[in-house]
Amino acid sequence: MPLSSIYITRLLPAPIMEAIRTCYVLVSEPREGDIPTTEAMRRGFADAHAVICTLADPITDELLAAASRLKIVANYAVGYNNIDVAAATRRGIVVTNTPEVLTDATADLTWALMLAVARRVVEGDRWTRSGTWPGWAPTQMLGTDISGKTLGIIGMGRIGQAVARRAAGFDMPVLYASRHRLPHRALYTGWKRASIRQVIERSDFLSLHVPLTELTRHLIGAKELALMKPGAILINTARGPVVDEAALLVTLQQGTFAGAGLDVYEREPRIQAGLEQLPNVVLLPHLGSATQHTRIKMGLICLENIAAVLGGLAPLNPVS
Repeated sequence: MPLSSIYITRLLPAPIMEAIRTCYVLVSEPREGDIPTTEAMRRGFADAHAVICTLADPITDELLAAASRLKIVANYAVGYNNIDVAAATRRGIVVTNTPEVLTDATADLTWALMLAVARRVVEGDRWTRSGTWPGWAPTQMLGTDISGKTLGIIGMGRIGQAVARRAAGFDMPVLYASRHRLPHRALYTGWKRASIRQVIERSDFLSLHVPLTELTRHLIGAKELALMKPGAILINTARGPVVDEAALLVTLQQGTFAGAGLDVYEREPRIQAGLEQLPNVVLLPHLGSATQHTRIKMGLICLENIAAVLGGLAPLNPVS
């Protein structure tokens, strides 16, 4: 029986590529750093029984229309706002994602950003490497305490809760805004539900963990940013368009609040011009899930979903 064909938009970790080459026929061989063109994706979708794509790849109705053999699009991500799920569903194409596996990696990175902004880690590293650091002084590179401060979380799903659990080690009370109140068994001492406005106004650290939808696009805009405490720090490891980057730049330049740590951007890979000039902003290249273990596990979940669907079984992680 001939092997099914699979199209992969980007090169995946070596163990995943090895598994794919063993079990499937690759429509085309991805190369490190290659970004697929629209035409390359159209050819790939037209020839494939299964596709693995990433959050950076827009999967449109037009693209799916050319995919006569396609059975499944396995998104190498938890979010799937890059995919026209309704169009896929109309054509009987299954869409899956990779939930849960990247929860801890993203939560860890959220805390890395909090610490980096609060304690001016990137500034200090740059100064030390420059060779101009004169040595210790009492008033040098003063940052912000984390311990005992209030952590605000907007979006209390798996990742939001994982971030909140880590707050216990810093004796931080947690305010959270969520569509649903968490069941009592999920609550830790010091977790309190509040409105989005209350969370923004009262938080010393505000961390965003909502999916990107029409309701959450620019959820944090000029009006919301103006509500933040003067010493507060904003962290976004969710989706870039949740924050109005132009408004963020203006409020940071005005000194409305203390700083920001960003792993995602409104128009990736482009970043709002001017943010890179601000010393109180830490910018990362979308590293939320970027650990060896997590990225390999994400690929394995994609392959498990593909094997199930091509084998006539229900997918493990359907979103359609």
